[in-house]
Amino acid sequence: MTKTGVVIARFQSPYLHEGHQALITSVQQRHNQVVIVLGVSPVRGSRRNPLDFPTRERMIKNEFPDIVVLPLSDHPLDTRWSQQLDALLASTFPGGQFVLYGSRDSFKAYYSGVHETVELPETGRHNSTLIREKISDKVLDSREFRTGIIYAYANTYLKVYPTVDVALFRNNRTEILLGRKDIDNKWRVPGGFVDPTDAGYEEAAARELREECGRLEISPMQYMASFRMDDWRYRREEDKIITTLFATDFLAGTPVGSDDIAEVAWFTLTDVAALMANGQTAPEHTPQLSAVLNTYLK
Repeated sequence: MTKTGVVIARFQSPYLHEGHQALITSVQQRHNQVVIVLGVSPVRGSRRNPLDFPTRERMIKNEFPDIVVLPLSDHPLDTRWSQQLDALLASTFPGGQFVLYGSRDSFKAYYSGVHETVELPETGRHNSTLIREKISDKVLDSREFRTGIIYAYANTYLKVYPTVDVALFRNNRTEILLGRKDIDNKWRVPGGFVDPTDAGYEEAAARELREECGRLEISPMQYMASFRMDDWRYRREEDKIITTLFATDFLAGTPVGSDDIAEVAWFTLTDVAALMANGQTAPEHTPQLSAVLNTYLK
């Protein structure tokens, strides 16, 4: 029985570059029937995997209309992924025999299934990652370009943006440090967005406090609560911010407003209650300040 050639790839580029085309053509020269299996990430719309399966399938079909293109979801276990690949081929082509093809650094090292594998040499110096990086800030004036942007955003998962806020106390947690921003002239607890380089929320909270209030000696961060933020920037968006509030004690140093904090000051918890009653605190920080008062104001 004639074997079917199977190309295992991702093809995460805006077009089939020279290396892609050489890989497909090489397999076509060896087999009458060719199948392309495209890896599908569980993450919808990322920098590493920006193109979904239908988009890549149409790209391939535009140049190779007779080739069958199949999706295969990624799996954390190589053995299970291999089993799923074999099962996909068996269910699509019952009784078929296959040879699996890929280029250097492709699937071969992870595959433990039953089919023969062949590694083909790369052609040219094209690289999908470099192509994506090169065009990542290129703006085109076309309806198709704008349509693509809308499609991309419409087909990603709704996002939660994690932030951290810090209740910095002194004098047995009877006083708290607040910061004021010029944008609204309102008082709030220090905080900001979690960074992908942060090791955890506690580290993010310490970093944000340092960036907005200077280098201070503080006690370890203690979890207090978490809230969905009524942030004005996301009020009409489906994506939302969820913040985690930490408590810590001031040990030494001189707080100084920096970053986007114009001024910092210490307030008694009674003063904080008065500020809130008079509308002098940021509305989106009402849950955090209320949690502080409910916990520590006696």
